[in-house]
Amino acid sequence: MKAATDKLSLALRAVADPTRRKILRLLHGGVARKGGATEGWTASDVEQRVKLAQPTVSHHMKILKNAGLVDARKVGTWVQYRRIESAVRAIRKELFDEL
Repeated sequence: MKAATDKLSLALRAVADPTRRKILRLLHGGVARKGGATEGWTASDVEQRVKLAQPTVSHHMKILKNAGLVDARKVGTWVQYRRIESAVRAIRKELFDEL
């Protein structure tokens, strides 16, 4: 139980910040690219939507990734970020079980 609680604590600290919650909402579902494929969001996509500088977005993305809530995948010169839906569902369940 302790390992699960520590993982939950890490995730809760990550989502405690309103900007990171906004980013997680943005990442929900991905973004349509040329050819109709749904892919992850790049840091540039996130910057434009949340109106933050690139270093700030990178900082938030690192925290979300370390918490296991976001996956980062290198595609050419870009990094695409996707929300890990199973991790978000697990936080909800674990929090409910904890309380």
